[in-house]
Amino acid sequence: MLREFTNSLTRWDRLLFEHIFSWGDERVILNRSFRLISWSANGWIYPFLGLYVYLTYNSTISKPFLLSAAIAFPLERLLYHLIKQSMKRDRPCKHIVDVEFRVRPPDQFSFPSGHTASAFLMMTLLASFFPVLRIPIFFWATTVGIARVYLGVHYPTDVFAGAILGIVTARIGIWFIM
Repeated sequence: MLREFTNSLTRWDRLLFEHIFSWGDERVILNRSFRLISWSANGWIYPFLGLYVYLTYNSTISKPFLLSAAIAFPLERLLYHLIKQSMKRDRPCKHIVDVEFRVRPPDQFSFPSGHTASAFLMMTLLASFFPVLRIPIFFWATTVGIARVYLGVHYPTDVFAGAILGIVTARIGIWFIM
């Protein structure tokens, strides 16, 4: 029964990957847009967001936001590396014929998506402390995950796992300071 479920999940994962990846046939604007969105989740922007919150908002908001981030990001990175090294799932370009990645992956393995984990972590923090941002930041984080599939470096389940990892670690960070 578990084997059947796993095989079915793998089949759907691959079909969804192939569907999203196929959007890229000769679409230069889509390639550039998804590369930019993916690049926005590389991690370089998060310290600047923290600095912006620190300089712009009073300590009632900025202090818990920064403390939550200081707990959540290291926890997310630790769990991300532990999961990635224990799963060792190859990227789609290793298993699917005619799939070349559209952006160079940062490492060898696919599961979970670190870009998506970080994006959903930041989304959860921002949405928790700045509710007005919930819809646009959710749209951005979701688009990061889709971009990682479109760019050929992750399967949809990698992205889903990354999203869960990001949300859970952000909630832990918030829980610790509240």
